[in-house]
Amino acid sequence: MRINFGDHSQVKSDYNPQRIVSLQPSATVILAALGKLDRIVACTKYCVDVCPEVRNSDISIVADSWTAMSEPILAMHPDLVIAAVPYQEKAIAEIMKSGARFLGLAPKQLTDIYADIAVIAGIMGAGERGQQVIGNMQREIESIRAQTKPLSRPRVFCEEWGKPLITSQPWVAELVEAAGGEFVGTPGVQTTPEAVLAEEPDVIIAAWCGAGDRVPLEKIVRDRGWENMNAAKEHRVYCIRDEFLNTPAPTLIQGLHALAAGIHPHHFPQPPGLRCIAKIGDTSPDDPGARG
Repeated sequence: MRINFGDHSQVKSDYNPQRIVSLQPSATVILAALGKLDRIVACTKYCVDVCPEVRNSDISIVADSWTAMSEPILAMHPDLVIAAVPYQEKAIAEIMKSGARFLGLAPKQLTDIYADIAVIAGIMGAGERGQQVIGNMQREIESIRAQTKPLSRPRVFCEEWGKPLITSQPWVAELVEAAGGEFVGTPGVQTTPEAVLAEEPDVIIAAWCGAGDRVPLEKIVRDRGWENMNAAKEHRVYCIRDEFLNTPAPTLIQGLHALAAGIHPHHFPQPPGLRCIAKIGDTSPDDPGARG
């Protein structure tokens, strides 16, 4: 007796997500690194800043993890929505209304970021490629660490926001250490200009969330009374593009190179995305600080 199980040519073989809404730049960058950018049907305007390939695609723009709304997500008919901290409880409720599978990321350290890459790669059926991406990041970090090991270790203060003043995240502290510096303060917490001044850092790094490379370095030094700080007197106050330090994804390697150049400028070439302070009091038209 022959049993007919139907037309096997119609059996679905790929159960990986086909329509993804990415509400966080890190997820978009990870998917691009995995070669799965074509699966994204919608992302945020901030994803365009860190992943320029999105600009010339048919990908729709929706609100981010903090302000997500269900209707624009529903309109995309997604089978996976990826978000990450920071997000609000009401935003999560809106995401859940879409009915799509939801993946929420909350990385703090580099190991968390590697795990997120592995999870997304596994979901996408790209496990081997995911391990390659993680391996490439780890090798580059260890390469910079080896180059800076014999060098002096300047004290480095990194901030991810200016008002209130918030220190950069734990993964940035790890990158500072790999780049040959000593991270000043507690990562990811609010502090004060007076507390930072008391620590007398040798290098200041500003990478404000959403500000790109537009942090007004001269203005913040003046407004905070940091003119006599060692970092200011030695002309060692820098802006690093927000996307290079605040996006927990392979993009961090660009931030690592910028950190190494800022901390050890005589040993590393200045890469794109790193800008040094102008002289205090210089209000020339090309000075971003002059525009506030």
